[in-house]
Amino acid sequence: MDRIRIRGGNPLKGEIRISGAKNAALPLMCTCLLTDDEVRLDNVPDLADITTLTNLLAHLGVEVTTRQSLKGRSISFSAKGLAVTTAPYDLVRKMRASVLVLGPLVARHGQAKVSLPGGCAIGTRPVDLHIKGLQQMGAEIELDSGYILAKAPNGLKGCEITFPKVSVGATENLLMAATLAKGETHLINAAREPEISDLAACLNAMGAKIDGIGTDHLKIQGVERLHGCTHSVVADRIEAGTYAMAAAITGGEVELVGLHHELIGAAASTLSQAGVSLTETPRGLLVKRKNGALNGVDVMTEPFPGFPTDLQAQMMALMTTAEGASMITETIFENRFMHVPELTRMGASINVHGSSAMVRGVKKLTGAPVMATDLRASVSLVLAGLTAEGDTYLNRVYHLDRGYEKLTDKLSACGAEIERLSDAAAE
Repeated sequence: MDRIRIRGGNPLKGEIRISGAKNAALPLMCTCLLTDDEVRLDNVPDLADITTLTNLLAHLGVEVTTRQSLKGRSISFSAKGLAVTTAPYDLVRKMRASVLVLGPLVARHGQAKVSLPGGCAIGTRPVDLHIKGLQQMGAEIELDSGYILAKAPNGLKGCEITFPKVSVGATENLLMAATLAKGETHLINAAREPEISDLAACLNAMGAKIDGIGTDHLKIQGVERLHGCTHSVVADRIEAGTYAMAAAITGGEVELVGLHHELIGAAASTLSQAGVSLTETPRGLLVKRKNGALNGVDVMTEPFPGFPTDLQAQMMALMTTAEGASMITETIFENRFMHVPELTRMGASINVHGSSAMVRGVKKLTGAPVMATDLRASVSLVLAGLTAEGDTYLNRVYHLDRGYEKLTDKLSACGAEIERLSDAAAE
């Protein structure tokens, strides 16, 4: 199994082009199930999760065509010859976002059989809100042998759905389903992430009628059919925040190309408090420390527009060498501090109390062999390795392949001493 070696101590200097957002691309790919026409997505990142969903769509009978150009990767999807409405366990278990085929399949084809997603390292992420919402829209749903069996032979009907808690996945699934439902659907307490606004913009380009984009109250007027479109995937705000923290933790200066400031609003504000400067440029954002040292700041993860849970592990890594103490509180997932023991192995001073972690800054971290447990925990250990004294060896790097396109290449181009070791080289 591959691993990554990092020799810390080099300030990052240069530019990093921000890829298209994985969390936007995945639901966008599922929109092809809502139409017979071709849906083309530009700026699609080359990631393991994208490949997983591509394989699932191909299994359903979607024709997939990939093109590579100087501007990035484009993928076209045509579900005209859709032959299957069953998403099997072997494909769905690899990635929870696979459940996003449920709403589109029921809406357009009147039926779907989708495996329940497997467990998740960072905590339970139930799909009950997806199921209850579809039931409110008139779908008949049974759970049988680990599968969701959904039927709506007469189509879905618009209704008012109030989410008891904010759910990105449920908002996406029901938003797609509502575009072809009869009448008007109201999604109240809907998630407001930029990736959902990107999905709604794509659906409107396909002929949907969605109002309230960017708010927690989405109004969808169902239409008879949707047509194809070409849509460019929004920039990845989590990747951008990660590289901003990489520049800050190493005391470097990096321009994040292709990023709009508003995409990382809460993270940018927190970084500013910690002593990081983010300055708009004609191409994106320039990131560097303000006056040398970093300051400890308190962070609480919240649904958008709050501080994102997907940047919590990276923020903790950044705080390990900041002056003073910081309290990091996780409110989204109940098991998202698995990077703490690994950071502690590198010399970090962290004490966990329930859903909060107290981080006391130390003068330096020391390289060590560490183990990745999930996607964001993996990259937090990369950040720690970039500033640590000596060599850090990161194992289970397949987690990184799910969410960071060409991570070692991007960091190397900015002066990091980082390399991926194959099985033979790792021995």
